[in-house]
Amino acid sequence: MADIIDIANPTRTQAILNQYGLHAKKKFGQNFLTDLNVLHGIVDVAGITSEDYVIEIGPGIGALTEQLARSAKKVVAFEIDPHMVAVLAETLLPYDNVKVIENDILKVDLAHVIATEFGEGAHVKIVANLPYYITTPILMQLLRAKISWDNIVVMMQREVADRLNAEIGTKAYGVLTLTIQYYAQAQLAIKVPASAFNPSPNVDSAVVMLTPIVPETVVDNPDKLFSVVKGSFAHRRKSLWNNMLQMFGKQEDVKQRIQDALDAVNIASSIRAERLSLNQLTALYEALKLQGLIK
Repeated sequence: MADIIDIANPTRTQAILNQYGLHAKKKFGQNFLTDLNVLHGIVDVAGITSEDYVIEIGPGIGALTEQLARSAKKVVAFEIDPHMVAVLAETLLPYDNVKVIENDILKVDLAHVIATEFGEGAHVKIVANLPYYITTPILMQLLRAKISWDNIVVMMQREVADRLNAEIGTKAYGVLTLTIQYYAQAQLAIKVPASAFNPSPNVDSAVVMLTPIVPETVVDNPDKLFSVVKGSFAHRRKSLWNNMLQMFGKQEDVKQRIQDALDAVNIASSIRAERLSLNQLTALYEALKLQGLIK
């Protein structure tokens, strides 16, 4: 396919946009990546081989999809914009190992798709140039989905990337940081300037690789754990105690059980959630369960 001009080639990208009357839609967070070095870098970071099955999110006109298809065994891409799906049918025509599914990734049963499209026990990698406005919900969805993956390589706003490995007590430290810590190790792999896109966004981006880990402390129900974590950060300026009352109620017996749980794990009620580590919040979750506050 040496004679094929890459979709990401700036001239071809513009020609495709002109041909189909396309423009970046803000509601879908669209920006078209036109830097081949970045695209090749993403494929390299993910370590895509001919044995790999790839899930892609938000293929746009297919610039990244094309590069993935050249290395992977099969690519399944989810595109929410029906107009783009029609474009992809033509731009990706040379690649018979790509399937585009018109759907919202937040509504997809990924386990079912992987079993259907790739088969049981497949080596699955997830790659995406994530829409900035919905980066966090998508990451949460991927991490909490009951699927097995080799790595997740995603491009996101640099500010969000910095939150993944934020230090305790900083403004960036929060629910996303803790969720990442439970499920994966995050590594900032590539810094991407705004100039790599058409049109250029107002912010710089970064490519991050997530590698799955076994949590230091495994809980019976991670979804419930992170409900507690989310509730603990509900009002960042408020103390953990006030956020706990909002979560569980203000009845006197409830207050006593919350206090007993805090005492059991040596956490002061006056502390703010941003000062607590994942291990401390996990211990608190278990203590709240023992107090009957979490069923």
